Amino acid sequence: MNFETVIGLEVHVELKTKSKIFSPSPVDYGAEPNINTNVIDWAYPGVLPVPNRKAYSMGLMVAMALHMEINRDSFFDRKNYVYPDNTKSYQITQNYFPLAHDGYIEVNVAGKTKKIGIEEIHVEEDAGKNTHEKNYSYVDLNRQGTPLIEIVSKPEMSSPEEAYQYLENLRKIVQFTGVSDVKMEEGSMRVDCNLSLRPYGADHLGTKAEIKNINSFNYAREALTFEQKRQAEALRRGEQIHLQTRRWDESTKSTILMRLKEGSSDYRFVPEPDIPPIHIDQNWIDEVKASMPESPKDRINRYTKDLSLSEYDANVLTQTKEMSDFFDQTVNLGADPKQTANYLMGDVSGYLNSEHLDLLDSKLTPENLADMIKMITKGTISSKIAKKVLKETMESGVEVNSYVKENKLAQNSNAEELLPMVKELLDQNQKSVDDFKNGKDRAIKFLMGQIMKQTKGKANPQMVNQLILKEIKKR
Repeated sequence: MNFETVIGLEVHVELKTKSKIFSPSPVDYGAEPNINTNVIDWAYPGVLPVPNRKAYSMGLMVAMALHMEINRDSFFDRKNYVYPDNTKSYQITQNYFPLAHDGYIEVNVAGKTKKIGIEEIHVEEDAGKNTHEKNYSYVDLNRQGTPLIEIVSKPEMSSPEEAYQYLENLRKIVQFTGVSDVKMEEGSMRVDCNLSLRPYGADHLGTKAEIKNINSFNYAREALTFEQKRQAEALRRGEQIHLQTRRWDESTKSTILMRLKEGSSDYRFVPEPDIPPIHIDQNWIDEVKASMPESPKDRINRYTKDLSLSEYDANVLTQTKEMSDFFDQTVNLGADPKQTANYLMGDVSGYLNSEHLDLLDSKLTPENLADMIKMITKGTISSKIAKKVLKETMESGVEVNSYVKENKLAQNSNAEELLPMVKELLDQNQKSVDDFKNGKDRAIKFLMGQIMKQTKGKANPQMVNQLILKEIKKR
């Protein structure tokens, strides 16, 4: 029997606020354990949560970027469960009336575009973090209360590859709003994958398994691929699929049963009595709309239409907001767009990959990159010298113009100095002159190479080429 795969994803995104969602404690990744806490995070008796308006505005921004309907009145609820990293023994979340509903993301798989529906976005608080050792377990509440949005898709993905593309596009959209750095390695984006199978043609959903807390898109794709195969083999053996929660084990490349899946009745959702309803008026919506950054889709259109970049270049430049912003700043300083794109996608990305750095962690600045590209355009330095200049400024942050001047790297474009060298070279290489006149163009490359060797690469290649051709015609 053949089966149809049905996938839905629940993505948690940490919001980049300065303070937590219900307390004034700072949000600071990597701080010493339990430093960023106060009495609200520790759930002392009598303390009250106060919602963070900025966090809610960030959630609104993502909802707008995902074409969602905003609920003008939303409410918080208590989700009751006892986790050792949750001091209250309940989580403040939104179950009945979330922030927004009914949006979509477009994915492109095998050349076909498909809209994946988004069920809802709700705002909630994160839990703390447990660290387990042989004889002890430690609790760090720094993360407790960090503002989250949970983006819940509709069960409309039909393959692990579709799910992977959905996650890639969602990450990009959220990142370009600026509300989160969506770094999965730091836990600021996590995904729960839900997968079920049903016979082809059936109109009902099968029993799903949920794979929790995956922190890599590749792991998500691998986990869904494994789970798809596991369920299909079980169904063909006549076994029943149980509603359950599983985890992805990277070492065995398999999903492993954690527990039978809880339902909403297990969580005993009740309205949060300490937080009044959140009303979103038109002024608030207009305020968020006015602060919306340019989307990756709009940037791609601008790059291809206004700057004449290829679709490929535009897509590569918008893989991250940092790269796209850096490109814009460099071009705004007068650098040629195509050369800027080539250097960012080529030499710059190559250096970053080899050094395991993010762009903003290097010492390269848009000012230095723009100055270097303008020097190439003007013929002040050669593309070969530019590689040396670029590497130096990325490593030390040295100012490009000063570095070129101090190290005497500027090209020699003085025809009066280069002409005697060209004449002498032609006198010594009559065969190359004859070869060129007989249609062998590679003779020019040989002659140019000799001049570049004599000048240690500092002669302007275009100037040398012009002088050689002019002198050959005289002979």
